Amino acid sequence: MIPARLLGLGRATPPHCLPQGDAQSWARARFADRFPAFERLAPVFANAGIAERRIAMPVEWYLQPQDWATRTAAYRTVATELFVAAARAALDAAGLLPGAIDAVVTISSTGIATPSLEALAHAELGLRADVTRVPVFGLGCAGGVSGLALAARLAAAQPGTRVLLVAVELCSLSFRDDMLSKSNIVATALFGDGAAAAVLSTHGASQIAVTAAGEHLWPATLDVMGWDVAPAGFGVVFAQSIPALVARHLRSAYDGLCARMGVDPQAIARPICHPGGAKVIEALESSLDLPTGTLDAERAVLADHGNMSAPTVLFVLDRLLSANGLPHDRPSAMLALGPGFTLSMALLAPVA
Repeated sequence: MIPARLLGLGRATPPHCLPQGDAQSWARARFADRFPAFERLAPVFANAGIAERRIAMPVEWYLQPQDWATRTAAYRTVATELFVAAARAALDAAGLLPGAIDAVVTISSTGIATPSLEALAHAELGLRADVTRVPVFGLGCAGGVSGLALAARLAAAQPGTRVLLVAVELCSLSFRDDMLSKSNIVATALFGDGAAAAVLSTHGASQIAVTAAGEHLWPATLDVMGWDVAPAGFGVVFAQSIPALVARHLRSAYDGLCARMGVDPQAIARPICHPGGAKVIEALESSLDLPTGTLDAERAVLADHGNMSAPTVLFVLDRLLSANGLPHDRPSAMLALGPGFTLSMALLAPVA
């Protein structure tokens, strides 16, 4: 099959900025008196590697009681706005009008909307009436890579088709002050909101193509990461230490995926990783035998935006492309970990 080329990338964030110090102060005011373990967990705010992030709603909104109805209303409105903004940025980068898009892949796990986001954004964005819609829910942080792989497969299956990928996550809408748990404190320290988009096609001037992709799901890990669904909304679940899992198991899965893709791991250039948190980045560098500090773009995106779930790795890719680009003589590997517990990998390679 002819590989799908990456024609353009775009990104968008909501306007409300939450400095990490303010997030810690808010969490202390909400949890310290009711959750004895809070002060023991509080250093996660300073150690997360985050300076600030963007959130969907004004800070005052989060200080009021929220339920499924109010969270869903916020999700539908803000996620649609970010969908349109990120898609337009990607289309502009690709030099295309919305009417040129034949299929749309939507990745989102932080809210529910039916009709789905690409339908809600359809008229404002100016998509065709016959555009193919592929909404995908539940991939979590792995969604940026898995979504890119899916969009590339759709484009390659029908050469010349133009596929728009949009990953939108509003993680902040899951902030819950009724959940007195370690997972909830960690989520409050880590998560931000954003959207990223990409345009792919077998035809185009880009010299970067998605040439292979794959996933590895570890058995007996369904409880590692996910959502707890409650009347008040989603609640994050982290049942095991993700940095520890990365340190123990990532390398063998990565080598296995490389073998399936027919590429020598030593031939792959710098990986492009989803930065789940500062300790996850350290575990990635250690597991992949990278010198400390190699994943500098990941640290920079984490510092500026926090963990936005699925879009984050596409922010990293955009940052690398805007700086020095990708190597012209070797493939690069995009990596992200998400619920399942799953490693998703996509190979980006130079093409003539």
